[in-house]
Amino acid sequence: MHFGSDTTSPAHPAVLEALARANTGYESSYGNDALTGRLRALLTETLDTEDFDYWLVASGTAANALALSCFCPSTGAILCHEEAHIERDERGAPGFFTGGASLRLLPGYGAKIDPAAFEAAIAANNPDFVHETPLHALSLTNLTECGTMYSGAETAAFAARAKSAGLAVHLDGARLSNALAAANARVCQLSWTCGVDVLTLGLTKTGAIGCEIIILFGKAREKFPELRVRAKRAGHMPPKMRYLAAQAEAMLTGGLWLKLAAHANAMAAQLSSVFSAAGVEHAYPAQGNEVFVNLAPDQIASLRAQGAAFLEWPSGSCRFVCSWTTTEDEIRALGAALARR
Repeated sequence: MHFGSDTTSPAHPAVLEALARANTGYESSYGNDALTGRLRALLTETLDTEDFDYWLVASGTAANALALSCFCPSTGAILCHEEAHIERDERGAPGFFTGGASLRLLPGYGAKIDPAAFEAAIAANNPDFVHETPLHALSLTNLTECGTMYSGAETAAFAARAKSAGLAVHLDGARLSNALAAANARVCQLSWTCGVDVLTLGLTKTGAIGCEIIILFGKAREKFPELRVRAKRAGHMPPKMRYLAAQAEAMLTGGLWLKLAAHANAMAAQLSSVFSAAGVEHAYPAQGNEVFVNLAPDQIASLRAQGAAFLEWPSGSCRFVCSWTTTEDEIRALGAALARR
């Protein structure tokens, strides 16, 4: 009963097959290889636009921190939710990569930014006041750290207001595939058509070994030379980038990443129903591949003793994550374990 994280699951066989195909002959280094180059056509199809530039890295932390470093100077601040991954789980990487920028934390249920708190922060921002750290960027996360989802309309509303105040808009899409599968939406409908400037498109949690794509849209493409320089300086210019590109190609071809995300979501929906049937209260609505529930201490101990892997969340709830490998047998086993406490 493996529900600890979608990063604990193995890589999809198609990814391994793609790596084997890429592992022949000689190719140019540092992203100048043919495989990385031909990824553009696949991304154009996936993103429904040709107006973008992209860079590949192996981790979400590197993707987020590099992306934000191009839009926020060392003397600025980034707005995000107080439970955002860039705040809770990246050990100050955005501040490190920007050379000192700070995060301005906002509240909101289910790790979604509260619109009123966001508006108050924007209204209070005064770049001309020398004692204040001015805002330069807004970072949203979809799915959020609590498994909830921003709709396209919500993303567009936040982005429009941020841009009216001169802020760039970053989207942490580590689990964007799950949001897209849940909304039956195209990438564009939750990103660039909503006003997102830079997207960190995650494939690792969906089924890759380690592949995240930093995507700059529209006018933000002017930051691409700076992104490459920062990637090199930070040690995120892989000499053999073709192996990252091979993973991306495998995941995006034929929409495999969305099919895997849809399966994970479906398993999470079944798991959510199991908890409901057992009278267990949900901490947040299960809108993707994560289920957050409020378990009693004896329930936690019993499930762990029976081999269930899950995380106890800082909020006091427990997080159960489904992946492309989650099976109905595991869901049934978890239900049986709940009944045996």
